Amino acid sequence: MDTADYYRQLGLRSGASLEAVKASYRRLARLYHPDVNPDHLAREKFIAVTEAYKFLLDVAQPEAKVVSQPEPTQTTVVSPPPFQPLRVKISRQEPALKRNVQLSEIEQKLKHNSYRELQQLLKYKRFPRAIALIEGLAQRIPQDIEIRQWQAITYQRFGRHLIKEKKLEKARSYLKKALKTDPHNRALWAEVERDFRQLEKVY
Repeated sequence: MDTADYYRQLGLRSGASLEAVKASYRRLARLYHPDVNPDHLAREKFIAVTEAYKFLLDVAQPEAKVVSQPEPTQTTVVSPPPFQPLRVKISRQEPALKRNVQLSEIEQKLKHNSYRELQQLLKYKRFPRAIALIEGLAQRIPQDIEIRQWQAITYQRFGRHLIKEKKLEKARSYLKKALKTDPHNRALWAEVERDFRQLEKVY
């Protein structure tokens, strides 16, 4: 089950705030708790929403981080530099996507701040939170090529981490998601191929 599935268990869209997660869980717990609903299916539903709630407590961002961003001191916001770990480039096979869409000032701020936070989360190996952050950002700004690249790299980094943890099926799943998210990125393909070779050795 991935992060989006846990959000769906609580009836929320991927990337919903921590406050929304807590409110939805309280509502569903009152509905399905065994003390108030003796039905067998209700008990299973209660267990599922509780599991989702516990997972998302470490993943969901507080509403202040999602919505409120500090006002910039200048009128223009510089887009973040290319994602460093893989030196991502746009492939020549996608000429139509070479030119990224124009973002609003709010979107630029959100992207810039999310990039900095993502770097920190990856540095400290907080992968579930990193995935929730980048999936939420990709959902809010779906037309941005660079964000899609960061999303693919985050999946790949988590997949590599899972190989070290010997969680091989989950690792394979995230490596495939990385390629599906950014299929024309040659640098990414090279890294994922390396990871798959490592995965086969562990098998």
